[in-house]
Amino acid sequence: MSASTTLLEIDWLGACRRAAAGLAEVLRERPTSPERVVETGERGGGGDRTLVIDSQAEDAVFVELQRLYDEEGARFTAVSEERGVVGFGDPGVVVIVDPIDGSMNAKRGLPSHALSIAVADGPTMADVAFAYVYDMGPSEEWRAARGEGAFLNDAPIVAPPERHDRAGRLELVAIESADPRWVAASSDELQVVAHRLRAIGSIAISLCAVAATRVDGMVSLRRCRGVDAAAAQLIVREADGVVAFGQVDDPLAAPLSLEPFAPVAAARSAESLARLVRVPAL
Repeated sequence: MSASTTLLEIDWLGACRRAAAGLAEVLRERPTSPERVVETGERGGGGDRTLVIDSQAEDAVFVELQRLYDEEGARFTAVSEERGVVGFGDPGVVVIVDPIDGSMNAKRGLPSHALSIAVADGPTMADVAFAYVYDMGPSEEWRAARGEGAFLNDAPIVAPPERHDRAGRLELVAIESADPRWVAASSDELQVVAHRLRAIGSIAISLCAVAATRVDGMVSLRRCRGVDAAAAQLIVREADGVVAFGQVDDPLAAPLSLEPFAPVAAARSAESLARLVRVPAL
């Protein structure tokens, strides 16, 4: 990216849309669970065993990143779940890629899995300037640019207020990292804050659900990685929701990295967020 080109002048949206089409093609070519569970035999930069579909989905993203580098002069550093950190000429601009957020759902044929891409001009969640999440199940495109609002399928997101039950609990809360042990350890506080729970299986999609008040809040029961939440957390904030990574003074200081840092919580109001961040997480 030249000195005269600003971050958001790069056609990130076009690149993301082409990458999403590439991911859709990867999944069409491997439509069944037996085809999707095949592993490459390697572990990705995030430490998980890499599926063939993960690798191919990431290839589709990197084709588009290379195109931006070659044709538009974009300069950045990519942080991707499978390849790890890949330099494209500028460590100050970070592109955070999760080729398939919700890989377990994708390989088992469940609908909630998404491409997640964020672009930042600094090292933390607060620095994310562009966000893109494509939910492959309902074919929904979520996006946001800093200071420009959030959009669902090109329509501005106008979120209704959160809902509560008669006891004052949030009517519907999404939980992620739903290992039974972690759910059990968090159950006392979840009973206080939530009337009903949903485990979608994708941090990015759960956060987007908060952006549109499809759920009234979400919380991960384990520390999440930057690649999982970077894009969707901006979508929540640009839809006038609130997000925090752990109980810290700076709730958006979590790094844009592959290492788990802190649990993420999101809500429609500061009061509800304060209740959700108290839910125990590992």
